[in-house]
Amino acid sequence: MRRRKRNPDLTEEERVRYARQLLFPPLGEEGQKRLKRAHVVIAGLGGLGCPAAIYLACAGVGHLTLVDADRVELSNLNPQILHWAEDVAKEKVFPASRKLARLNSKVNLTPLAERITPENVRQLIQGADLVIDGLDNMKTRFILNEGCCREGIPFIHGGIDGLMGQITTIIPGQTPCLQCLFPHPPEARRPFPVLGVTPALIASLQVMEAIKLLAGFGKLLTGRMLYINGETMDFSFVELQKNPKCPICGGAR
Repeated sequence: MRRRKRNPDLTEEERVRYARQLLFPPLGEEGQKRLKRAHVVIAGLGGLGCPAAIYLACAGVGHLTLVDADRVELSNLNPQILHWAEDVAKEKVFPASRKLARLNSKVNLTPLAERITPENVRQLIQGADLVIDGLDNMKTRFILNEGCCREGIPFIHGGIDGLMGQITTIIPGQTPCLQCLFPHPPEARRPFPVLGVTPALIASLQVMEAIKLLAGFGKLLTGRMLYINGETMDFSFVELQKNPKCPICGGAR
């Protein structure tokens, strides 16, 4: 899909559309302009990527790139809210992109039906201001983590399992990367349990982090992981440490 040139100033229509956001002093008009200029890559259009894409589009992020090679399956319709019954068997990124365009026609949308690999990851994310982790397996997350570290692009990790969720913001050169936290990727476990509200909650927090990072206000989840237990409604933080021997961001690089 062709990328349109963006005017960094807000139009009168945009001032009306985002009026409630503009009333929030830490954001204001300058912050909204930063969102309009921003380019965010959403890696994975599953339970995390779908709500993240919706809220980023509605917030006025100027350019969204959607990356997912999968096709819609019937079992996706429960947790993945951008995919509808009419989309089953279609490549996820194209009907999702059309729905997002209906939500906000001013957003530039680039749908890429590609699988993230070590060979293409840097090309897929190049030029982005931020990457959202909407993936469902650690192997691909590690590939994305390395690509973001090499390109110097902030990366907001989110993960879910049943009613459990976690989120952290990774800024290359400043914070621990994903491989610092998980030196050896855990074994893939598929299928894993999902209640649709859990990825929606984690994705909303990812977007909150994204808005703060892009607009330049607030305290980010950097150097710490937020863990959420939806069954007990316990929220806890764990301080994270860089691994000086990390092969991606440490001394072994």
